[in-house]
Amino acid sequence: MNSPEFDKFAGSYDGLLKDPMRDRFSPAGSRFFHVRKRDLILGHFRRHKMDPSRMSYLDFGCGQGELLGLLGSSFAEARGCDPSPQMMAGIRGFETRVQQDPLRIPYEDGRFDFVTAVCVYHHVPPAGRAPLTLEVRRVLRPGGIFCIIEHNPLNPVTRTIVRRTTVDADAILLTAGSTRSLMRRAGFQAHKTEYFLYFPERLYKTCGHFEGLMRRLPLGGQYAVFSRF
Repeated sequence: MNSPEFDKFAGSYDGLLKDPMRDRFSPAGSRFFHVRKRDLILGHFRRHKMDPSRMSYLDFGCGQGELLGLLGSSFAEARGCDPSPQMMAGIRGFETRVQQDPLRIPYEDGRFDFVTAVCVYHHVPPAGRAPLTLEVRRVLRPGGIFCIIEHNPLNPVTRTIVRRTTVDADAILLTAGSTRSLMRRAGFQAHKTEYFLYFPERLYKTCGHFEGLMRRLPLGGQYAVFSRF
């Protein structure tokens, strides 16, 4: 998870993510990856006939707020939190709170209908993952939804990029099965897994509809697990 250690990365974060393979996948930068996450989440809501405009949303481990900015306007309210104040310094238009303890969420019990953790868990030491998942359950209302999005370790390109990325030096990747197990042990139910990022940006513009057909195939660059409390 982002920690005060990420304060030192904040001013050069985008540059530190650069990698030849990653840049070929998305030559224009990281926006494509965030847009894909937004579209995947809103697609999941549409398919399950859920209306986000009636929901409160928290992106924890929100970093620089890219997903919060893309997704927040679809919800009744949207907020973010992160252990690194410098990473959040540029976020505008949304309330953000600093996590003084990376394993604690600085909001009251039952505050949110929907929570995301995007590429957070691979920075969390394995011993801290179960307590953190219980903490997410604490801030969710009954019936609330938790979405974890993570790098897919079954994808060899993903593994290579993560291994070469400075900000992922501490990364321990999780399979989708491990993520579902974490959620089950914390009391979450109705797990839905979707794999995505099969096609680079230039092909996604014409072939993107195929990703919907492939979302159960465990080979995409990343995956999302949705669970209900």
